[in-house]
Amino acid sequence: MLSKHMEVNNFMKIGVLTDSSSYLTKEQCEKYGIDVLPIPIIWDKKEYLDLIDIGFHEFYEKLNTSTTLPTTSQPSVGTVKKYVDKYVDESYTDLIIITLSSGISSFYNNVLSVANEETRIKIHPFDCKITCAGEADAAILAGRLVKAGADIDLIMHDLKDLRNTTDVRFMVDNLNHLKRTGRLSNAASFVGSILKIKPILSMDVQNEGKISAIAKERQYKRAYNHIKKDFDKLTSNMPYPIQLTIFHADDAEREAEWINDYQTSFPKVKVDQSIIGPVVGVHVGQHTMAMIWCRDLDSYFDENGKPLLNVNSQAVKD
Repeated sequence: MLSKHMEVNNFMKIGVLTDSSSYLTKEQCEKYGIDVLPIPIIWDKKEYLDLIDIGFHEFYEKLNTSTTLPTTSQPSVGTVKKYVDKYVDESYTDLIIITLSSGISSFYNNVLSVANEETRIKIHPFDCKITCAGEADAAILAGRLVKAGADIDLIMHDLKDLRNTTDVRFMVDNLNHLKRTGRLSNAASFVGSILKIKPILSMDVQNEGKISAIAKERQYKRAYNHIKKDFDKLTSNMPYPIQLTIFHADDAEREAEWINDYQTSFPKVKVDQSIIGPVVGVHVGQHTMAMIWCRDLDSYFDENGKPLLNVNSQAVKD
């Protein structure tokens, strides 16, 4: 007999919506039934929708040559409502909206205000406290659970569980963009650009989802080794399998080096790749390299692809 978490789904039609800073591919969206709401970039008083009006390489080329610098906005309450209308029209009962971290964007608050007013459909906002591949992991898990017949309570439980296992390290070429856009929580204590050092950054995913510089090294290679040691220390004793995504701000060569090294050094870890697209690139700049890891999504399902119940993972202590 199916558990109560599975049989209820017969009466539910659950949608999954996320924002463009997850940088899901078109194939992933189609495979897992995920819709994407684009985040706007403002540049020279003109609005560009992320990866719709401005492409990945095009953005970084423009960033290198432009005398002006871009900022980001967030999808308006009106835009969110238009997407919700579409789900209502298609008779969805529930809509999970996964947003980038409320620690770096006010988009989550916009979603909350729409959810509080909406009566035609139940909206379940989820603040993933991260962005890019970490947000993609959450959206893919939600999509997979919907397809496997899980009910809304199990999906929201597993999303929180996944967030407990999620962590990130990244290094920027310099801190200027993060300081300029006000996204570095401890900027005052960090004068990285002056000393020609490589700052190592993280996000407090289990807390407020803010970006902070956690260490500094004098050379790229040292910073790289520092991040690798952190990953090993934080994952080697976890009682569940790990998946890792390595992603880049228009530096495919360096990304390939990272992927090869991690696949060789950590053969049990599933290694994927992604990008830092325009909206996040505004804040970190070109040549940023990043990695996000979490519990392997496959381990939320049994060997027959049915969702496991009562998964309570050991949280990352970073």
